[in-house]
Amino acid sequence: MFNRLARLIKGFFGLFVGGLERKNPEALLQLEKDNLQKQLGEYNKGLSGHAALVERLISRVRSLEAEEKDLHAKVLANLRAGNKEAAAQFALRHQQAKTEHVAVRGQMEESERMYKELLTARDVTMKAAREKIEKVARGINEAKVAKATAELNQMAAGMVTEIGAAGETLGRLEEIVREEKEKAAGVARVARDSIDMTGITMKAGEQKALEDLALADFAAMEGIAIEGASATGSTGGEAPAKTMSGPQATAE
Repeated sequence: MFNRLARLIKGFFGLFVGGLERKNPEALLQLEKDNLQKQLGEYNKGLSGHAALVERLISRVRSLEAEEKDLHAKVLANLRAGNKEAAAQFALRHQQAKTEHVAVRGQMEESERMYKELLTARDVTMKAAREKIEKVARGINEAKVAKATAELNQMAAGMVTEIGAAGETLGRLEEIVREEKEKAAGVARVARDSIDMTGITMKAGEQKALEDLALADFAAMEGIAIEGASATGSTGGEAPAKTMSGPQATAE
């Protein structure tokens, strides 16, 4: 039962973490970068210790080479001098130095080989990790672009739908305005056709005749002659005529 409960809790925790990762992949990627840098630091620390061991072995090999040469020379010198006992002692030390020299050189070569392999493994691993991180980063950016493009497409589709609806409304409004304009024009035409223009024309003619007659009477009384009009007034008398042409005539 406890195992089932533990699996259930683990499952819920995994779903929770998975949801956070999906919501913020950049944070997860940055965390992986930080972890990679931390691991690289630890690896380089161990690699530095191994490199120090290789350097110590190299120094020891050089020291043993010098010691071996020195003992070899001392053995020869004592043999030539006939000092057999001293030569034997130096010969034993030379043999021990030579044996140690061979062993230490083998250790040095093995350590050097291992150091190079570790260095190569680090470089290959870091290159692969960096390429993967860059690939994930590009994927995140591409996902952002795709999401933004999808949102723009959805927005454009909504705008097209709204504009289409507005176009239908404007079309209906245009039809209404056209119908009202035609109705108004029809009413105006009916009203104009219903007016008796004959009587209006006759009244206008009579009004003009009365105006001309009044002007003629006034001119006759004042003795002013109007070009193109009769000088006879309504009183039947005649007055001295004064020639008047248009607006230049003045009363005395």
